[in-house]
Amino acid sequence: MGYYNDKPANKKGGGWLVPIIIGLVVGALLMVVVYPNFTGNKSVVNDNKSENGDVTNDNVAREHVNVDVSTQITDVVEKVSSAVVGVTNIQRRADFWQEGEASEAGTGSGVIYKKEGGYAYIVTNHHVVEGADMLEVVLKDDTNLDAELLGSDLFTDLAVLRVKDDKIKTTIDMGSSEDLKVGEPAIAIGNPLGHMFAGSVTQGIISGKQRTIPQDFNQDGRPDWQAEVIQTDAAINPGNSGGALINIQGRLIGINSMKISQNIAQGIGFAIPIDTARPIIKELEETGTVTRPYLGVEIYSLEEVPKVEWKNTLKLPDGIEGGVYVWSVEPLSPADQAGLDRLDVITEFNGEQVLNILDLRKELYQKLKIGDEVNIVYYRDGKQFETNVKLGEQK
Repeated sequence: MGYYNDKPANKKGGGWLVPIIIGLVVGALLMVVVYPNFTGNKSVVNDNKSENGDVTNDNVAREHVNVDVSTQITDVVEKVSSAVVGVTNIQRRADFWQEGEASEAGTGSGVIYKKEGGYAYIVTNHHVVEGADMLEVVLKDDTNLDAELLGSDLFTDLAVLRVKDDKIKTTIDMGSSEDLKVGEPAIAIGNPLGHMFAGSVTQGIISGKQRTIPQDFNQDGRPDWQAEVIQTDAAINPGNSGGALINIQGRLIGINSMKISQNIAQGIGFAIPIDTARPIIKELEETGTVTRPYLGVEIYSLEEVPKVEWKNTLKLPDGIEGGVYVWSVEPLSPADQAGLDRLDVITEFNGEQVLNILDLRKELYQKLKIGDEVNIVYYRDGKQFETNVKLGEQK
């Protein structure tokens, strides 16, 4: 018969201490794992739930962020917006009895760039003021001022006005467009769709610089001019024409032009670079017109031609990095008299290398004057030639 003993075995005193110590250690480890904020780490909150309320496997880090709405952009806009004005084009239209009645023919924008001698000077677009019998400037506080047109230029789409300066409080600082970087912020200020939206602000970036856009002024299907522009994705709409494109420091870097931007895809706007505009503005202010040296050729940058055509059609030798090719020569022009012909490729002008149309234009319009004799190096049928051209006056 078996013997059953239900009396517990004899144990040493204090055997209960080990389980308690183990429990404390495990508890401390759980605190570190489950509550990381206990150790100073950022909390991780999983609030991604499926449609049935189950938490998904994606963990999303949550942080509390304080946003200051008084950013650099708002500060800059507040500082310079009063220097951007509306421009009203007023024209007289004769009725059957030849009695003229003045009416608003269009509106645009302008930028006050200086005060001097009791006047404030405003730059806008040529097409904003074109055909006007009278011009009015509308300030930010809705004050209307009579404006005098000092001069305008079709090719650069620029015009200069002046008004008496007793009501003018703010002028804009001119910056530089030469050192712009693609991707840097750009802010456009103007009056899209008329004065009712005066002082509208759009923000974007510099999408490209030193772009050239063909301009056909007489609508004959052939470009009369290659406009040099800054490309931006800041919205530029009708009424923005003549307004300011500024950088993040609030300096004027371009004059917006809807005329150049029209018929282009959405999200692409253009402005006249201030470095290009500055000498034109000065000449319009002082003389009312712009006189330019005249060569008499229609030219395009070689970079617009596929590389295979450099050899096959233009027969250029290896080592040519760029240039401009002649598409047409005006009869009896300086270029015609110097012997230039269609498909000649100009690589040097006035002793300077020419890689594109902007290089040639800088030499022609910024360094030379009417009557100067200029040396030109060009290629024809794979051979290099030189000729001298006496510059005429552009009509």
